[in-house]
Amino acid sequence: MPTGLILLLVFIAFLVIGGMAGTLYLLNLNEKKKRNLQVISGQTLSEFENDKNVHPSKRRANMAKRLQKEGDDDGIKTRKISPLVSLLRQAGWAHISPAKFWGISIGLGIALILITKLSGQSLPVVIMSGAVGAFGLPRFILNFRTNRRQKKFLAEFPDALESMVRLLKAGMPVGEAIAMVSREFTGPVGEEMSKVYDEQKIGISLAEACLHAAERMPITEMQMFATGISIQQQTGSSLSEILLNLAKVIRARFRLKRKVQALSAEAKASAMIIGALPIFVGLGMTVINPDYMYPLYYTLKGKYMLWGAIGWMTCGILIMKQMINFRV
Repeated sequence: MPTGLILLLVFIAFLVIGGMAGTLYLLNLNEKKKRNLQVISGQTLSEFENDKNVHPSKRRANMAKRLQKEGDDDGIKTRKISPLVSLLRQAGWAHISPAKFWGISIGLGIALILITKLSGQSLPVVIMSGAVGAFGLPRFILNFRTNRRQKKFLAEFPDALESMVRLLKAGMPVGEAIAMVSREFTGPVGEEMSKVYDEQKIGISLAEACLHAAERMPITEMQMFATGISIQQQTGSSLSEILLNLAKVIRARFRLKRKVQALSAEAKASAMIIGALPIFVGLGMTVINPDYMYPLYYTLKGKYMLWGAIGWMTCGILIMKQMINFRV
C-alpha cells in the first residue's frame, strides 16, 4: 500500500474521531444551556438579530416586525436556533449569517490548499491544510472571540449592576436605568443592555428581555441576573437589593476564579513545557543533525512512528488540559 494512502487513511480516522468527539461535546453543551434556560423561564427563546449600526428607533421597528411575523395565538412563536447561529451571536457577529460563515471557511480552506499545493507539499499535507482551513481555524477564531467577549463582559458587569442600583435608589425607573447603563458602558455590557432596553420599548417584559440577553451571553452570572429579575417581577421585592447582592456574588466568584488561576498556574506551566518539549527537541535535532533525523522523516517505519507519536502527544495534551481545567 502506498505511503501517501496510508497517511491519508490515518488522517481521515483522526478527523472522524475528532468530529464525533466535538459533536458529542456540542450536544452536551447545548443540553446544559437548555436546562439552564428552562430553570429561568421554562421555554425556548425567540431570535433577535444584532445590528449595532442601525438607529435604535429603526432597530426597535425591525424587532417589532419580526415579532409580528413570528407571533401566534399565544404570543411569540419560539423556534430552534442552530448551534452555529448561537455561537455567532455569542461572539457578537450576529450580522454574519451561517451561509456567509461557511463561505468564508470554505474560501480559507481553498486558499490553504492552493498555498500548500504550490509550495510542493504532498497530498496528505494538502488535504490536512484544507481541512484545518475550512473546519479548524474559523471555529478556533469564533471560540476565541466568544471567550474574549465573555471575559470582557464579566469584568464590567458588576460595575454596571452597581450603577443600576444607584440609579434605582435615586428614583429612576428600571427602563431608564438600563438605558443609562447602555449609554455609559461600552463593549459587550453596553451592547447587551441596549438590546434589553430596545426589547422593552417594543413591549417585551423585562424578565423576557433579560432572558434573551442570557442566551446571547450564556455565562452563569448573566443567567443569575435574568433569574433575579424574573423572581423580582413575580414577588415584587426590592430590585436594587437584588442587583446589589448579585454584584457582590459576581465579584466573589471573580475573586475565586482568580485564586484558582493563581493556584493552577504552576500545573499549567508544567503542562505547557511537557507538551512543547518534544516538538522543540525534534526541531532542534533536525536543524543540528539532519542526517540523524532522516530515517524518521523519509522511511516508512519512521513515518509510522512519527504519526503515532503525534497522535499520542495530542491525546496526552488533551488529558493534561482536562486535568488542570478548573471550572468555578
